[in-house]
This record gives sequence, C-alpha cells and structure tokens, in this order.
Amino acid sequence: MLRYIAILTLVVTFYSCKSSQSNNSQDDHEYTNNLVNESSPYLLQHAHNPVDWHPWNEETLAKAKAEDKMMIISIGYAACHWCHVMEHESFEDTTIARIMNENFIPVKVDREERPDVDDVYMTACQLITGRGGWPLNAFAMPDGRPVWAGTYFPKDQWTDILNQFTKIYKDDKAKLEDSAQKITQGIASRDAIQINTGEQNYDLQAYSKSTNNLIDKIDWDKGGRKGAPKFPMPNNFDLLLKYHAMTGDKRALEGIVLTLDEMASGGIYDQLGGGFSRYSVDEEWLAPHFEKMLYDNGQLINLYSNTYKVTKNPEYKRIVEETVAFAERELLDDAGAYYSSLDADSEGEEGKFYVWSQTEVDSLITNPNHAKIFSEYYTIKSGGNWENTNILYVTDDAEKILYKNKINHAQLDEILQRYHPILMAHRDTRVRPGTDDKVLTSWNGLMIDGLVEAHKAFGDQSYLDKAKRAMKFIQDKQVKKDGSLYRNYKDGKSAINAFLDDYATVIKAATNLYQVTLDESYLEFARQLTEYTTQHFVDPENQMFHYTSNQDADLVARKKELADNVIPGSNSMMARNLYAIGLYFDNKGYKAQAKQMLNNMLPQIEATKSTDYYSNWLQLHGDLINPTYEVAIVGPDAVAKAKELNTSYLSNVIILGGTDEGTLALLKDKLQEGETMIYVCQNKVCKFPVTEVSKALELMK
Repeated sequence: MLRYIAILTLVVTFYSCKSSQSNNSQDDHEYTNNLVNESSPYLLQHAHNPVDWHPWNEETLAKAKAEDKMMIISIGYAACHWCHVMEHESFEDTTIARIMNENFIPVKVDREERPDVDDVYMTACQLITGRGGWPLNAFAMPDGRPVWAGTYFPKDQWTDILNQFTKIYKDDKAKLEDSAQKITQGIASRDAIQINTGEQNYDLQAYSKSTNNLIDKIDWDKGGRKGAPKFPMPNNFDLLLKYHAMTGDKRALEGIVLTLDEMASGGIYDQLGGGFSRYSVDEEWLAPHFEKMLYDNGQLINLYSNTYKVTKNPEYKRIVEETVAFAERELLDDAGAYYSSLDADSEGEEGKFYVWSQTEVDSLITNPNHAKIFSEYYTIKSGGNWENTNILYVTDDAEKILYKNKINHAQLDEILQRYHPILMAHRDTRVRPGTDDKVLTSWNGLMIDGLVEAHKAFGDQSYLDKAKRAMKFIQDKQVKKDGSLYRNYKDGKSAINAFLDDYATVIKAATNLYQVTLDESYLEFARQLTEYTTQHFVDPENQMFHYTSNQDADLVARKKELADNVIPGSNSMMARNLYAIGLYFDNKGYKAQAKQMLNNMLPQIEATKSTDYYSNWLQLHGDLINPTYEVAIVGPDAVAKAKELNTSYLSNVIILGGTDEGTLALLKDKLQEGETMIYVCQNKVCKFPVTEVSKALELMK
C-alpha cells in the first residue's frame, strides 16, 4: 500500500511564490483555526481554512499523542506559489478538511521561521522520493517520526492519499511503525560526519582542482550553471573572485563577469525597480519566478560590489544602487530591519505586477520613436516575449539599435531614464504583490554584510548608515538577556530561538562592520555570539555545529547543515567566523576548530565534482593555503585609511585598528604620536610600517 502511495507522488520543482495579506480577526470568516494567533504571514494565510490547522509546538505534539492520531505536517512559506495552489484546491475544500480533521492532527509550518522542522521532513521526502520542494506534506506518527512525504498534490490525489493513510493506520499500524523507524534512522545518518584525524594539508593543487570543477560547470553562453532552472548562487562566484585574486585565473573572472552581466540584463532583474527575483525557470535568465527574497538581494549586493572593485564596471555600481533602493523602498521596516520577501503573484496571477503589453508601453511613451527604441531595447513585442505578455529584459543587440536609430549611448540612456519613472509610476497604480513582513535575523545579517561591502566599494555613507541601523535593530530587539538571539520578529514580538545560521550571519556582519568603522563594540559583539555558539551548538565528537542549540526542544533528529546552497551552509559560515575571530583575538582554539571542521569536510569535497555545494568551505581552504594578512592601522586618520584600503578587493585580509591602540593584542605598541601608520603582518609578524595605502597594498602582493 505504501508503495502505491509513493507512485502517486507528484513533485513540482518549478514552484513559484505567492503571498497575501491576512486578517487576524475572526469576523466575517466561516472558519477559524489555531493559526489565528500566530504572527507568521504564511500561517495567517491559512488561519481561516476549514482544515483545523495547528502550529508546531509542544501542545500540538502532545495532542497528537493523547489522541493517538497521525500528524500531517504541511510546510511552506508566504511567497510559495504552489503552496497556495494546494491551499485553494484542497485545504479550502470542506470535504477534504473533514477527512483531515477527523483522522489526523494537521500542522502548518512556516519553513522560514522553522527551518529546523523543515530540514527533518525535507530530508525524509528526499530519502523517500529522491526529490523535494514546497509545499512539503509529510505524514508522521503521533510522536513526529515521518512515515512518508511528498510535495504538491492535486485535489484527487490528495484525497486518495488521505484515505489510504487513514486505512493503513487503522488496519496495519505496524507497517507504518516499521517505515517510521527506518526513515528516522536514515534522517539521523544523513548528516553523519566523522572527525578526520589525518594531516591538515591545505595545498593549492587540491584547491584548484575543486574550484576548476565549478568553473567547468559554467554556461559560457549565458553564465551561471549550465541548464535550467538558473539560480544566482552568489557564493559560487564569491569563490571564483577569491580564486582569481589568488591565482590570476582569467577563466574564473570571465565566468563571474559573464554571469553578472547576463543576470543584470535578464528578466530575473527588475529592469524598472531594481532587485533580483529568486531564480529563472529557463536557461536565459529571462522568465523568473517573480518573488524577491531578501537573502538573494543581500548576497547579490555583496557580489556586485566586490566584483566592481576588480573590474570597475560602472554597470555594477548601478545595479547595486538600484537594488539597495529596491530593498529600502519595498522591504525596509520603520525600525531599520528588512522584511523577508515580496510575492510573485498579484490578483491571482504570477508576475502580473511586473509584465507589460506593447499597447500599454506605447500609451505611456507618447513619442512614437522613443517608444520604438524603448521597446527594442527591452525586447518588448506586440505578441509578447513570455506567455503573451512582456518581461522587460535587455536585448543582446543594443549596438544595432544605436546604428539603426542613429543615436549614441548617451542619447539611449537619456531615453531610458526619461521613461523609467513614467512606467514605474504607472506600475505603482497596479495591485501590489504581498509583502512577507516578518524580520528574520539571518537574512538581515546577509543584508547588513552586503551593505557594508557596498560601502567599501563605493564609499557611500548611506550604505554604512543602513547597515549600522539594521545591526542596532538586531542588538536592541533580537538579543536576549543571556546573550542568545531570537530568529524572528513580527509586530513587536520575537518568539523563536535563533538557529545556527542566525548566529553565523550576524557574526560575519558584525565583524565586517568593525573592519570599516574600527569600532571594537562590533567585534566584541561578534566574539560574544561566537562564544555562545561554541557553548550551545557544538558536537564534541567532531567539532561541527548542530543547527539547533542544546536549549531547543528535541526533534526527530538533531541535524547539521553541512553543504552550501543558495545561502552558504551555517557550518561553513561558522568555520570561517571562527578563523576570523581567532585571528582578531589570537584565540588558538577557534583557529584550530575552524581547521578541524574543514579537515572533516575535505574528503567529501575532494571526492565530488559538485563543488558548487561546497563553495564557502573552499573559500576557507583558499585562506588557509597562505597566511592571512593582518593589516593594523593606528593613528588619527585610521578610519579614513581603512576606508581607502577597503576600496580594493582584499581576498585574504583582516583589517584592525583605531585612533588609539584599543584592546587587541596586535595593536599594542603601534601608536606613533601624530602619525597614522599601517602595519602589514602575517602570523603576528609585521613588516616595516608605511603611511600610504598604496604602499600597504604593495606589501600584500
């Protein structure tokens, strides 16, 4: 019977995103369930389903055990299109709701708030079906152990599955018990990693081999990874930028530039309003799923800023400016933090807010010749370039437009800039996509880090001000009395303990803020958070970090996030943090743990060609091949010198200093009255100090 259920699995991998505003009031609703008291926009979207949804908590788990009912654990997020398709087809259907309510304990989970729960049941889904996606629908025993999981199901299949599990649980519970035991064992073993006691050897040959595996996967026509769908994967290109700086490999830089150029020209980038969608369904970067996620945009601000330092391409500066402006306009909370995402759908249609008809464009650009040029540049066609409508993306034949219309680049830019505000103003009259206005600590850490890199690259003080304000929000709202963090914030309330990625991203962002401000309070904050993670998250058997702390309630399995993905894995981020904090505070234990963590991972990194899932680990590998430069700047102009130094791409450098010697050991006895001196050091051994940034850069070549 379970085999028959597995055959029904319909995995939808090209899932888009949807969000809508929910009303917490019970008035004017025929049905209201236990989600009505939650703060998550995704959970509130389901608060008036006839399904008697429960949030994930101890009370719900106790209820399942007390009533001896299986749980249906349905996981999604506010910007998930297929989650809402299934809601409309099945969870709003009273017949299906009756089956679910009578025979199961239905549980709704926001995967962005509870990635720990999502990871357990997504792993189960991948073990059972070989694939995954959202919505994720798992059937579990009353104690939470999964017996089966799948993704999206049409109404008829979902009804059939519900009826089958109802019958099996009644007639053959032992079969489900056997499945639960085997799947739980599989989940627990999925993240198993042994401590590697072998020699720690970080050599250039192994590093180059792994990095070249990633370069070989580049689509040399359109950039990114070969095939579809195309995800930006910023950390992959961060690795290539570091590799290029270290080795001079031209292909690495060419792959970065090609990818960034093609993304910036494609439909994945909002040509009018700035900001990137989550991914493109095709190989051309043309047709995105139109949701915009904070984590993508924070990382891409970072990547475009750092690549600008190397290439000085003014287009990258424009992309950063527009993306920062998008985030401020669409996602910024009044208190300075950033919301999670924008929906893809409006008025029930994916992308409706963003697409155009030829007639609509012509009506807004009253000069026919200008309308023609504008449409040619953005590939707008009378029959549409995507599903009978038009996504704005930049033509590959811009030079032909100039020649054909007898205009130059400046005239083309003038036309585009004249009509962008007009089309934007018209677009703003449309029904807007929904905003998932919860604040997630980890995603804000990524955004802060991106803003700091933008400040380094372009010297814009407003970027630094935004970063500092968002960090102040975290310090004021998300730090508990014991020094731990909250993960979420919504409507003045923080309720969920932070996970490892929350700590990892904030530690990195705080360390980066120190490197531009030389304000030791940021570095001390990073050190305190690092201490907390090493006390409450570390597995002593292998020195890796669990995703949840020892203060959290136990799940079916305590997982570790080892691989890198669209966001770097929390273990690789923590390994890099430990190495950096170890350098700043001369903490040999932290540096040793970072090296041990990488050593644990190297066998599987070197054994696979899928190095795109280990790109952040490989960045640490690169840093360990040669000693890191420790650049100490001490004197009255220390901040200005640091600012000048930061305009260069520094691949394996930490910056420290201040107007006085501060508290860091490496700064001791380096202050010279009336002078601002720059000391370039490695392993705490410093070269003769210099006063000019250009000379300091020469010492690092």
